[in-house]
Amino acid sequence: MEILGISVDHVPCLTAWADSLGSIHYPLLSDFWPHGLVASQYGVMRVEGHSERAIFIIDKDGIIQYIDIHDIGDQPDNDVLFAELARIDPQNVKVEVPPEEAMKELPLGGVVMYCTPWCTDCKLARDWFKVNEITYTEVDIFTTPGAERQVRTWTKGPLITPTINIDGQIVVDFDLPKLKEIFRMV
Repeated sequence: MEILGISVDHVPCLTAWADSLGSIHYPLLSDFWPHGLVASQYGVMRVEGHSERAIFIIDKDGIIQYIDIHDIGDQPDNDVLFAELARIDPQNVKVEVPPEEAMKELPLGGVVMYCTPWCTDCKLARDWFKVNEITYTEVDIFTTPGAERQVRTWTKGPLITPTINIDGQIVVDFDLPKLKEIFRMV
């Protein structure tokens, strides 16, 4: 089994993106020239010149077994992906769930933003908090044990970032009107 990331961006953009995440553990391929040829062949190229965020699981015989297309700011559901991989190739997929005692306690109180380093809406939320001088704690949903599960509990399933806990009030996505309401801003 092999994971490949493909983007219509050119190689320097892909390198910068991977560096911004800290590390990527799979190859990133550029679909830059001819621009979006692979994305077009898979039916996910937009007329605006960028592709949809899409996941294709292709079996060892080259047959597409699963397709997931979702909004650029939303995260794929890893549990669903692992289940699909296990269905397609059960002998090669082993999903390890960390034992409960290994789960860290998640921060409580104040403003806690559950996010990822690369999410566009998370960047907007960071900037908004900074401009409005709002102190917050940031929790990376992929590196903090239990964080992804907590977000899915609040969103009733989907993995949406940012998800913000403001003293028990949950704001899903970068919902500026709701944030302004909670912080009593005009």
